[in-house]
This record gives sequence, C-alpha cells and structure tokens, in this order.
Amino acid sequence: MKRMPVGIDDFRTLRTNGCYFVDKTAFLQDLIDGHAQVTLITRPRRFGKTLTLSMLHYFFTNENAEENRPLFDGCRIAGAGEAYMAEQGTRPVIFFSLKDVKARTYEAMLELLADVLREAYRPYVSLLESEHLIEEEKASFRQILGKKASEADMQTAVKALSQYIRRHYQRPALLLIDEYDAPIQSAWEHGYYDQAIIFFRNFLSAALKTNPALDFAVLTGVLRIAKERIFSALNNLNVSSVISGPYADVMGFTPEEVQRMANDLGHEDKLDEIRDWYDGYNFSGHEIYNPWSVINYFNRNCEAAPYWVNTSGNSILAELLEHADETQERNLYALLRMKTIGIQIKDSVIYSDIYRDKAALYTMLLTTGYLKVVPGVFKGNTAFCTVAIPNEEIRTVYASEVLDKLQRLGRQPDPAAFMIALLNGQTETFSRELSHYLETVVSYYDTMNHESFYHGFMLGMLALLVPCFQIRSNRESGYGRFDLAAFPKRKEQAGILMEFKVAKTEEDLPQEAESALRQIEEMDYLAEFRSQSIETVWKYGIAFCGKKVNIARG
Repeated sequence: MKRMPVGIDDFRTLRTNGCYFVDKTAFLQDLIDGHAQVTLITRPRRFGKTLTLSMLHYFFTNENAEENRPLFDGCRIAGAGEAYMAEQGTRPVIFFSLKDVKARTYEAMLELLADVLREAYRPYVSLLESEHLIEEEKASFRQILGKKASEADMQTAVKALSQYIRRHYQRPALLLIDEYDAPIQSAWEHGYYDQAIIFFRNFLSAALKTNPALDFAVLTGVLRIAKERIFSALNNLNVSSVISGPYADVMGFTPEEVQRMANDLGHEDKLDEIRDWYDGYNFSGHEIYNPWSVINYFNRNCEAAPYWVNTSGNSILAELLEHADETQERNLYALLRMKTIGIQIKDSVIYSDIYRDKAALYTMLLTTGYLKVVPGVFKGNTAFCTVAIPNEEIRTVYASEVLDKLQRLGRQPDPAAFMIALLNGQTETFSRELSHYLETVVSYYDTMNHESFYHGFMLGMLALLVPCFQIRSNRESGYGRFDLAAFPKRKEQAGILMEFKVAKTEEDLPQEAESALRQIEEMDYLAEFRSQSIETVWKYGIAFCGKKVNIARG
C-alpha cells in the first residue's frame, strides 16, 4: 500500500516520497484562467491549507523551475494542455507562513515575525548584487536578514521585497501567505490585540493594496477578520469561505476522491464507515470530507476514530463558550442530540464585538469545523441558516471539546456521569443522572415530540462512547428492530442494548420500562450481539414521561 501522507504539508516531499496523492492541481488551472488580485481562502484546521499553498509555490516559482517540473507529471494540470504548463516556473514567488507567530507579548511576536521575514528574504539574497537596488535598499535588505529592522521597516518589508523583485526580474511577484490570522488570534488571546491589529493592518495593506509590484496574492486562514480595515480597502478581493465563494473543493476531499482512494487502497467495503465518520461538510454547497481524518483512517488500517481531536486549540472558541447565554447552551446540547438549529452566522469575525454579537459563537463553530451548514438562505455577508454536527467524528470531538468546556465552567451537568453508569450496569445511578440531565438541559417543548425525541437524545449522548463502541440505531436483530445498541470494539467489554417507551403518565413509567425490557427478550434483539461473540450485554428498558424517566435493567 502507498504511504499515506500523514502530517506532510510540503508538496515536493509528498510527490517524491511515494505518498498517496489526491490531485488538486486543477486549482492551478483556475488561477491561470482568471484570479482576483487577492484571494483569501478560509478553512478549518487540518484541511490542507499549507499543502495547497506549497503546491502553488512549487508550480509558479522561477527558482529551480526545471527541477520542480516533474512534480506535476501525470497531474491534471499537465493534462490540461501545454498552455497551462507554460506557466510553470515563470514567476518570482514570496511564500511564508504565519502559523507559528504566536506569542504572549507584542515584543515576542515581533521577534517571531522577524524570523519569518528573514526566511522570506533569504531566497532572494542574490538581489544584494543587483544593479537594480540602490545602496539604501540593500542596507534595508541586510537589516531584515540580520533581524535588525525597525518595527516600521518590518511593516513594509513584504512590499519592499516585491518592489526589489519586480525591478530585478522585470516581473511582479506572486505572494503566498499561509495562516495569515494566526498572530492576530494569539494577540487577542494574550491582551495585545490593539497593537497587533495596527501592525498587521499596515503590514498586509502595504503588500496587497495598490502595489504594482504584486502579480497577485493567495492567503489562507481559519477566520476572515472584519472591520479592522485589513481587506476593506481592496477593490479586487475574492473570499472563499466555508459558507460561500469559489474553490470549494480545493481543500478537503470530494466524495469522488474518497471513492477513488478506497478503490486504490482495496477498501471499497469501508466507504459507508468513512462516510459516517468523516463526510458531511458543506462548503459553498459542495460535499466535502475531512482530509486529515480520511488519511489517518487509511494509515491506521481503517480504524474509525476521532483523529481530528486535539489537532490544535482555539482560545477564541473557549472564551465564547465562557460567555454563552442560556439559549446558546441549550442549542449546543441540542446539537449533540442530532438536532439541527436555525441560527444567524456572519462570514467574518469582529473581535471588538465578539461578546456582544450573538452570531459570533456559531460563526466560530462553523468556520473552525464543528458545524456544517444545512442548505439555507444567504444574504450578503450574513446568513440565516440551519446548522448541524457534520459526522460521527465531530460528534465525538464536539462532546469532548465543546461540551467539556461548559461542564468545567459548572454550567451544565456532566453527561459522562450517566454514561459511566450505563457502561457498568449501575441502573440506579444511570437513572438518577439521566433524570438530572433531562431536568436541567431539556425543554418541555422537546419532549412533546415523543419517542423520536428521546431516541435522538440518547443517540446523541452515546457519541461519548464512540471511540470504543460501534453505535447502531433501528437495526434488525432477531425478530425485529432494536431502538439503540452499542457494540464494544473489545470483546471483553459489555455491550449495551436499549429499548424506549413513552408513558402517558408518570404512574405508568415502571410498567412501560418493564414492557420495553420484555420486548428485548421476546424479540431476541440479542441475536446480533451473539453473532459478534459479545457475551455480556446490559439490557435497558427505558420509559420516559416529559422530563421523568424510569429504567429497568436485565
């Protein structure tokens, strides 16, 4: 089997080390056919932003052009015609990433940025011998290389380098900036946001606005930052976000790409599992799989697990959760119960309004990958839409990352408490904790949907067990269909089988719970467990009435 490119974000490394390759070079064709002066692509973490810009760099750069050309052999761009490949190796490129420019102080941030600028200048050190630069410019160049430039000179460093390049090569530069928003997020977290936003407003505006030495620019990030005038003055800005815009399938895998990958790797039988776990994203109406998780899934011999968990933190999201109101908290728990919620989101983040803006929390959850858009209505940069959790992986991550933050704040009961009791057959504790959870979190309006609500509620709660169990709902077994079951991945663990009833009155709860338990036995729902050689199974007959519950265990 081909090596899976886990953690590889350099295009040359991927292409020269025998790694499995999902061809995204059609993006090059799109840019050659027509592009904005500045393109901003925002996507969640681990969706291939760095690799995409690396691909652009190796294709367009005039440095080592002949050496880079074979990297595109057999790719879609090579098959698109010689006119496209004639663009390969024709441009001077400025390429750097700001993803590691994260610091606790403004001064430390400038130190890290000085390192980035030095590395961006280094490929062009030969310009110090160019007759097209005057001595003062060469002195400024050396200051950047020696990390001795003033703060003001650092703000204009990218613009200056593009001007040096244009004069020397007689061609404007292509600018690629990865994770442009990382230092701004870090500044907001550590309390020097006002200083940082002034710096980066000048830094980016100088390079991007009315700069004849710039051919075009492509930037990536997680968030689009609004009302800080970084992009507001640009007349030719094209934004591709998770909500709208072009290039929807450039980052992440399409269903066709996953199908091809499964066929190539001999795992066609795993497509349903991959779809349940890693599909479900909707970028501008396009169905997209999480590429990081799909790659890790195949690399781990098709073990379904939440690979996206803990790939990085998000301090803004943590802050927003700390300020969530009661309605927002209820919505967050409803999402885990497989419900959709109607919300307003904005295709940008306004830091100064982040606590006052009710849309900020949902915008962050959507742009950082915890939610997907169910087709809705969009108006301008504001969207009124329906959102949901995309897939099983994110249901697990959501439970561990989002809800855990709320629970640590002591604002909601911990669903893990009754899940532990459920796993161990502790009926009394399970019943008490579940009752407390229903009383605290669930609305009476929810329970009016009768058994379908309770079924969805419990299915959502079982997401906490997903890493260790296979969750099945409404599946045939024996002489009928059980409501909900959890099959352990390790045979020494106990399985879980649940059947639900809704009682008309609280007095009827015990007999309805016993009726549900008898149904498990009479319909032989344990047949599927026996077929998997699972010996111990906790059987639960669960009866609900409003926010009240009664549990019988067999």
